[in-house]
Amino acid sequence: MSGAEPVGDRPSVWNVANLLTILRFVLVPVFILVLFADGGHSDAWRWAAFGVFAVAAITDQIDGRVARKYGLVTDFGKIADPIADKALIGAALIGLSLLHILPWWVTAIIIVREIGVTLLRFWVLRHGVIAASRGGKLKTMLQSIAIGLYLIPLPHPWEWAAHIVMAAALIVTVVTGIEYVYQALALRREAARD
Repeated sequence: MSGAEPVGDRPSVWNVANLLTILRFVLVPVFILVLFADGGHSDAWRWAAFGVFAVAAITDQIDGRVARKYGLVTDFGKIADPIADKALIGAALIGLSLLHILPWWVTAIIIVREIGVTLLRFWVLRHGVIAASRGGKLKTMLQSIAIGLYLIPLPHPWEWAAHIVMAAALIVTVVTGIEYVYQALALRREAARD
């Protein structure tokens, strides 16, 4: 039996869904290079950065659906998928802040929350996996849309669309962060009872 075949009922880690997640990791440095090409203010390069970001964000939508539809959900995917999201979103936020397009305080709130949730996941890992919730997926979608809008060289009045979507993303980011804290504490309490 080769290492790529499933063992028993468990799917192999080397499946299409997980490969899409790995592709998202690979696209992060590509995105950064394209975003900062020509000083980060060339319209053509900003559109290119938007294109790379959009492809990476779409892999996030596809990998989860493929994993669920074809029974390819793995513990690796449950952990790697949110980390790949955080790497992509974090790189985009930091890049936009370095280019003075997005205020640093917005980037700080989101990144602190993302690091905190990642640490929570590792803190409870031996007791269970905290999978992405619907709120977490909404948060990622709102952040991705807002970042996409910031990446596109929009005329001034249209920049408000990016600000409004990012404000909604910030609210969902904080609320879901609190929800994940409760989930982690519940898993630890459950484990202490066993």
